[in-house]
Amino acid sequence: SGISGKSQLLFALVFTTRYLDLFTSFISLYNTSMKLIYIACSYATVYLIYMKFKATYDGNHDTFRVEFLIVPVGGLSFLVNHDFSPLEILWTFSIYLESVAILPQLFMISKTGEAETITTHYLFFLGLYRALYLVNWIWRYYFEGFFDLIAVVAGVVQTVLYCDFFYLYVTKVLKGKKLSLP
Repeated sequence: SGISGKSQLLFALVFTTRYLDLFTSFISLYNTSMKLIYIACSYATVYLIYMKFKATYDGNHDTFRVEFLIVPVGGLSFLVNHDFSPLEILWTFSIYLESVAILPQLFMISKTGEAETITTHYLFFLGLYRALYLVNWIWRYYFEGFFDLIAVVAGVVQTVLYCDFFYLYVTKVLKGKKLSLP
């Protein structure tokens, strides 16, 4: 209850398109295992929401139209990428889509006007995970001289989308109150 199935479906699509290199290159057993775990967990979550716990899923509030994300992100990934090849375009698509995949969840919270505490903790740590990418990019730039403009811009966009939620989380949830919108 309170989790957007559409956001979870978008995250499953993100990891599927990002890790298609599983079929073309091998880096290490750890790398391959983690990619498979990400994909499997994403689809397991979608299965749990739409099948196993279907009775608790509130589709009436999960009404964000994901085509408004997928179509522009798809177009942008064709226009702005590092190398115009199928795997690179799909990787770029995954980066762009991940930056906005949380919008159905945030839309669902704004529509209901509140969120359970466990849902807010989940969203906080999901946003924190992405915000920690910023630390990774600074680290890699400083120590390796590596800079990926596509990943940085998409990460900044996603972090900005979370800012309002982070503010509400700190001012309400951490003080023991339920997250409810004004």
